Amino acid sequence: MWKHKQKVLVPVIVALITVSTLAAIVTAEVVISAFSKGLVYDDIDAIPAAETALVLGCSQYLENGQPNPFFSYRIEKAHALFVAGKVQSVIVSGDNNAVGYDEPTDMQEALIALGVPKDNIFCDYAGFSTLDSVVRAKEIFGQNELVVVSQAFHNRRAVFIGRSKGMTLYGTNARDVALKHGLKTRIREKLAKVKTVLDVWILGREPKFMGEKITLEPA
Repeated sequence: MWKHKQKVLVPVIVALITVSTLAAIVTAEVVISAFSKGLVYDDIDAIPAAETALVLGCSQYLENGQPNPFFSYRIEKAHALFVAGKVQSVIVSGDNNAVGYDEPTDMQEALIALGVPKDNIFCDYAGFSTLDSVVRAKEIFGQNELVVVSQAFHNRRAVFIGRSKGMTLYGTNARDVALKHGLKTRIREKLAKVKTVLDVWILGREPKFMGEKITLEPA
């Protein structure tokens, strides 16, 4: 009898989990899209100017040692934003939680190589997640208005976080990556959106580290 009940219950439980997960993904997508509507731009000329850009970090290289196009395209866009005079300073925010792995320094060096003055670039070494990067930009670096630089799918999530925290955020979209190279990232992003809505609206999660405030004084 028990074995028979198990055979009946298992597919029911699996179905409930699947439906709940899909519902959560769809809900998070709708919420984040609504919050970011009209605030994420492809064209630099169209985006409102702000004092500071926030570049969201990722690894400079893929696991196979090849350059990571997500990284390269974000740096390319951040440089174009600075050259266009849309921002005066740049915060590069990413993970620096392991020896030999330093996203902010990699981004800073890449921007310097393109001609952005070092004195105009500020490193946030505790940007362990998008939420950490956005909230720390406000609480640590004192920036309540920012232009976020990443791919469109990522910018929408960042704008949602910022608006939920009372900030004024615009996203400027770096070039996207071909599906065959970015499929894993897109799948992870679906779940990341669910986690973001839970973190911001329900759990009230704060950044892992805060620390002393840093004043931005561009050259």
